Amino acid sequence: MAGIFNSKLDSILEGTSRSFYLSLKELPRPIRRQVSLLYLMARTSDTIADSESSTLDDRLQLLREYGGFCQGSIDEGPDLSNFADLQSNQSEARLLNNADEIISKIVEFEDRDKDSIRRCLGIIISGQILDLERFSNTSGKITSLSEESELDDYAYRVAGSVGEFWTRMSIDHLFETDKETEEKLFECGVKFGKALQMINILRDIPSDLSIGRCYIPENSLEGHGLIPEDLLKPSNMDKFRPLYDELLDLTTSHLDSAVQYIGLIPHGQFRLRGACMLPVIIGRKTVSKLREGNVLDPKNRIKIDRSEVRGLVRKIVMSVPFQKTSNSLLNG
Repeated sequence: MAGIFNSKLDSILEGTSRSFYLSLKELPRPIRRQVSLLYLMARTSDTIADSESSTLDDRLQLLREYGGFCQGSIDEGPDLSNFADLQSNQSEARLLNNADEIISKIVEFEDRDKDSIRRCLGIIISGQILDLERFSNTSGKITSLSEESELDDYAYRVAGSVGEFWTRMSIDHLFETDKETEEKLFECGVKFGKALQMINILRDIPSDLSIGRCYIPENSLEGHGLIPEDLLKPSNMDKFRPLYDELLDLTTSHLDSAVQYIGLIPHGQFRLRGACMLPVIIGRKTVSKLREGNVLDPKNRIKIDRSEVRGLVRKIVMSVPFQKTSNSLLNG
């Protein structure tokens, strides 16, 4: 595969995107750069939001300044060098130190693509800012989302909006479709993104609780006789499991929509279908593991082994040109 940007930015992209890079590099050339640029810009804002070594006010101010600069409403971007120095992950430090060069790539796209990138990034940053403000007053206590609608809204802002953007790029650059199919693609694309975010949320309960955050809605917990602090004890898994299974069922429903999304993509779009298949298959396997394990045990973080991911990539490459084989792999 030819480089997406240049050797430096490609190295940063691969270093920060982990398994998602496997999908990015399989994308058809007409949309690969747009999706990769959005990823790098959103990853930058995410790194700012997660820099716990800095104060909340500093993070919020930098997020707003960074967002304004990306949108073109501020002429000069914020100095991220101090934040870069705080990063233990060298790939994230390089990401922050090269933020200006990354953002400058947006001028290489046509206006419609620029608008789509900026719109999606704005939604993502709004979710990151809302998240910081929501959990700003923990004071050693755990703060929980209030209700299911807040969880759904958060999942849309930071991930469902990416499914929307991915769909916009595909329709603008790769294939034409009728209005009914287009509407269904956008609907399923949003659920596709939400599914992946829900997996992250449900897998990361212990680590989020350790910093005072609970993404499991308070009213849902109350309905099962629980409070957020109960989730700190692995021994409460049996009591939590009915609610946890409900959330996994919702995630599975969203993944079913992701499978439907792939089915709506013209079969001749092999690279696009393959790029979509990998996160769906990994998502399904992760959900299966989450159903079996005790997610409240911080020593038992559930994930798919790298060697298993590599095996899946090989299977997808072999199966994607063949409709029947592709469907079997997605539904297997």
